[in-house]
Amino acid sequence: MANDRVLIFDTTLRDGEQVPGASLTKSEKLEIAKQLEKLNVDIIEAGFPISSPGDMESVKEISKTLKKPVIAGLCRAVKKDIDACALALKPAKKPRIHVFIGTSPQHVKFITRTTDEEVLRRAVEAVKYARKFCDDVEFSAMDATRTGFDYLCRIVEETIKAGAVTIDLPDSVGYTTPEEYGALMRNIMNKVPNINKAVIAVHCHNDLGMATANSLSAVMNGARQIECTINGLGERAGNASLEEVVMALKTRKDFYGLDTGIKTEEIYKASKMVSRLTGMPVQPNKAIVGANAFAHASGIHQDAILKNETTFGIMTPQSIGIPGHELVLTSRSGRHALAHRLEELGYKTGEAEMTNVIYPKFLEIADKKKEVFDDDLITMMTGQGKKGKDSFHLESIYSATGSSIIPTTTVELSKAGQKYVAAATGDGPVDATYKAINEIVKADLILIDYQIKSVTKGEGAQGEVTIRTKKGDVELTARGISTDIIEASAKAYLNALGKFENMKGKK
Repeated sequence: MANDRVLIFDTTLRDGEQVPGASLTKSEKLEIAKQLEKLNVDIIEAGFPISSPGDMESVKEISKTLKKPVIAGLCRAVKKDIDACALALKPAKKPRIHVFIGTSPQHVKFITRTTDEEVLRRAVEAVKYARKFCDDVEFSAMDATRTGFDYLCRIVEETIKAGAVTIDLPDSVGYTTPEEYGALMRNIMNKVPNINKAVIAVHCHNDLGMATANSLSAVMNGARQIECTINGLGERAGNASLEEVVMALKTRKDFYGLDTGIKTEEIYKASKMVSRLTGMPVQPNKAIVGANAFAHASGIHQDAILKNETTFGIMTPQSIGIPGHELVLTSRSGRHALAHRLEELGYKTGEAEMTNVIYPKFLEIADKKKEVFDDDLITMMTGQGKKGKDSFHLESIYSATGSSIIPTTTVELSKAGQKYVAAATGDGPVDATYKAINEIVKADLILIDYQIKSVTKGEGAQGEVTIRTKKGDVELTARGISTDIIEASAKAYLNALGKFENMKGKK
């Protein structure tokens, strides 16, 4: 491995899945693993085989299916754990057994309830035993950052002698600082005589919000493997975020001088997939993949971005798989941003018309709303409400679903005084609803994204469904609100259809 190459070890399927409520099925784990392979991660930690029959089967299935990355399984420094790990990894083209034991005084005293010498003996024996099944063995000194330095050096040296080719020095409780962690790597590299025979890995938790900074400090001081997760998922406050460490190394290569093999254009897709399958939403202001990461609300920022995106952008949204910057239209937005969005919607405007007519109308709307959406702009430009006489309107909807029946939806739409009825089945009630609508309108849109949130409180709370749809080269966001989420979904889809209809002939 080149000295400037940093290996990316993804543990979303193991440490990331330990988040309460984020458990995944075997098929969901395989789906994420396939996306991680597209992302080109070097090592995928597929699970902890001894922990459950489900984890055992998941690791087996991933080992059998994926061919490019190394597939790792985690195990304690215990023979039965290692046996289970070896069995699960048997189909893997590139298997890795990852053995760990706690080395800090807190772990030795309260978890293993033994002595430093006994922990050292168990670690060495476990690595030797794992090498009988696999040449690629990783050893983790759990809670390394709270372990005495001289003892840590001993255990690193002895486990390398025993056959470990990767040594992980985790900040298991998010305790260290970038300065301390960098110094630890430097000192380990200088003190352990056989350190050149192993890759030094880091696994940082985010309890003090420094997981990314600590990981980057470590690679600046000799570590060459970062263990991380998509969206920073993991125990407690989570792990170092894959997207953050990778994009930091890419964006600031001038400073770090290091590379990864990650195909960064697959990052956003991976983030959305993990969020959807785990049910763990990404905070809007999350670095790299948050909804606001490439969104601009300030008029000054919007104008600058449209002139040259480097003014307020240090990386392009396309570099992680997002089509472009999002300009959020509010009362703070300027004429330049408004004209740009109107042009995207098919409306070309002159400077005088924009200044004297359109922009004042826009400000009237913006003063009444937090955010001005595309349908507001279309209504403003056409002088029509959302329900024009040539649009389809929802008259009624009936949906049947359950664990033992195929989801079926019947919709009744009206247009220009005439009524239309259609029924369809689908993967779920929303899918069935959209298929039924398509039977009537004959305009199958591509659904890119679907989100739902509550917009009022109490038992009769209204749900707002937001969808992102595509037709040809044009993408639009549409919304629907109802106390019934299926009805809200139908309204959002009809809203999208109406917006596309209004755009006809405008470009």
